[in-house]
Amino acid sequence: MYPMATRIGSSGSTTSAGRRWRWIGLGALVAVAAAAFGVWFFFVRGDSPAAVDLDSAIEGINQPASQAADPAPGGGSPSTDSGVAGTWAVDRSVTNAEGIGSFGGFRVNEQLVGVGAATAVGRSRAVDGTLTVDGSAVTAAAITVDLTAITTNDSRRNDAVQRALSTSQFPRATFTLTQPVSVGSVPGEGQRIDVEATGDLTIKGVTRSVTVDMAAQLEGGVLVAVGSTPITFADFGVRTPTAPIVASVEDRGVMEFQLYFRKR
Repeated sequence: MYPMATRIGSSGSTTSAGRRWRWIGLGALVAVAAAAFGVWFFFVRGDSPAAVDLDSAIEGINQPASQAADPAPGGGSPSTDSGVAGTWAVDRSVTNAEGIGSFGGFRVNEQLVGVGAATAVGRSRAVDGTLTVDGSAVTAAAITVDLTAITTNDSRRNDAVQRALSTSQFPRATFTLTQPVSVGSVPGEGQRIDVEATGDLTIKGVTRSVTVDMAAQLEGGVLVAVGSTPITFADFGVRTPTAPIVASVEDRGVMEFQLYFRKR
């Protein structure tokens, strides 16, 4: 009897231990699932801002009622000339239906550990610049973006981006048009123009020639322009930022902008 009792006790102990391990395993699975959901919620849930688009930039365009009486950016008074010839300056007070105004920034694909692909988007609304229109051509343009003001779609990425861009040493990025851009004919109100603009892009003290795909339209007296161009970060001495959750980040991305200009 005793050997049999021992066997029965041993079997019960084994069964109890098995149950405990099953509960431990279940708890581990729940923890992993919760962690994966947390990563998805904060990084991958599809709330990255959409790529720049002229229709979105124009939709619900809002100009403060007082702007007509305000000085034009850079000094002087706003022009009452309805033509497009002249100098135009970035007006940060203008926004679209989503309340988004002028900005410059980047988009880059990344792979997150245990989750998959995501898109990192960084934007700075601290943008200044001018462009000059002569007849049916843009003859000059110079845009400056304050990179110290750039933020991404996840705040935990922001410091890494600032370090990667060395913004303490190189706080600004610039684009300067190097070739006139002909639009064929003088555009009228509401007429969409699609062009390519070639210029010098400077990031982190390194200047490269780039060609930007642009779309522009005169809407309610505001010249709206959006554009983008692919860039390789290593070309500008930029090392892709890293984080424990990030398995890899592509060394290439897209530089993009949305700009609202008002005539001086």
